[in-house]
Amino acid sequence: MAKAKTNYTCSECGAIASRWTGQCADCKAWNTMVETVVDTPGVNRMSQTPHRSLAQTAPVLSLADIEAIDVPRFGTGIEEFDRVLGGGLVAGGVVLIGGDPGIGKSTLLLQALSSLSTIRSTLYVSGEESGAQIALRARRLAVDAKDLKLQAEIQLEKILGTIADLKPEVVVIDSIQTMYSDALTSAPGSVAQVRECAAQLTRVAKQTGVTIILVGHVTKEGALAGPRVLEHIVDTVLYFEGDTQSSYRLVRAIKNRFGAVNELGVFAMTEKGLKGVSNPSALFLSQHDSQVPGSCVMVTQEGTRPLLVEIQALVDTSHLPNARRLSVGLEQNRLAMLLAVLHRHAGIAAFDQDVFINAVGGVKITEPAADLAVLLAINSSMRNKPLPRGLVVFGEVGLAGEIRPAPRGQERLREAAKLGFSLAVIPKSNTPKARIEGMTIIAVERIDEAFNKLREID
Repeated sequence: MAKAKTNYTCSECGAIASRWTGQCADCKAWNTMVETVVDTPGVNRMSQTPHRSLAQTAPVLSLADIEAIDVPRFGTGIEEFDRVLGGGLVAGGVVLIGGDPGIGKSTLLLQALSSLSTIRSTLYVSGEESGAQIALRARRLAVDAKDLKLQAEIQLEKILGTIADLKPEVVVIDSIQTMYSDALTSAPGSVAQVRECAAQLTRVAKQTGVTIILVGHVTKEGALAGPRVLEHIVDTVLYFEGDTQSSYRLVRAIKNRFGAVNELGVFAMTEKGLKGVSNPSALFLSQHDSQVPGSCVMVTQEGTRPLLVEIQALVDTSHLPNARRLSVGLEQNRLAMLLAVLHRHAGIAAFDQDVFINAVGGVKITEPAADLAVLLAINSSMRNKPLPRGLVVFGEVGLAGEIRPAPRGQERLREAAKLGFSLAVIPKSNTPKARIEGMTIIAVERIDEAFNKLREID
């Protein structure tokens, strides 16, 4: 028997090379070249029509003649899930959900499909668990799943046949890495299989209008496994965040063609499954009997939702030649930049100090509006003196020491006032036009001015 011909495919971008190389020539990623079997025309059953369009050929029109209408949505019955999706699912949309094993992906989708099955036709395709296992989970979650159709299958052609026969409105594929197509000779989970199965399912979604939700595995770095094109061809990409040892889960939208990105849904894992949290700000605020040094509360904006998050700093004398800089939940490189600004424009040196920063609750903050809170927390820890009670801050700090405005400042201040905060240090450009009841506003332009104003209050 002739040896099968192989080549090497990049798991990040899908580039193909005839021999193994340590670095991909296209995307420059290291150690991503994976050996795959080359499919010959005699084996490939799709060789007659290897590439087909996602939809029927449409005439060329002027953009001004095309009527712009809102995309109709339908809810899943889970409010926090609908928020992350941008208001609900879209007919013909393809959603990709990734997360660590055991974090709650299958639980959330089983709850959502059980709720949808009472008003719409649904299909749950499981490639990792048997029907009995899913039935036991449904019984444990106490969900109404009598109208939910289930198929335990991993062969793509049989799944597509089931979709054509049942014509469901919503389909869940759990997971895309377990699916394989007879058209390819490579093993399930390979780059070629994942890419081809995802492309075929996306084509079916666009042609028939069925909504497909794909569950994706993640690598040990936390990124979705498989080629990077998997994220490009779908409409929405959601990530589960949070520690599996904790009872709280965060679902974040990384990409959404039908809604806002960076939307955040907060869930609590209970005996009856995942439940939405009505006041997520309370999760990210520590409960102290009294004010403690190195703690500062900021208001971050996650999509359309303002959240209050506690930033904690610990500064201690370093006993190493190079002081340590550790940041959890915030960008590591930005911490080094902020320490340089603190020294240059506020006269506070930390070159011989270990600096540790943490965002409480496991939330990841990517926006630069956390800069001011980080610097105030560091200064509080160095002085071993707590910040004033009821203080909330936000603002970006520039390299020249200026404090830049943050978007949606009014919404941030209203959220803080609603939770009982009475003092706010904010950029001068974010000064509200109307007074906010029960809150004192301190507007500053530079980092040294912020420190001086707070010292006056002390």
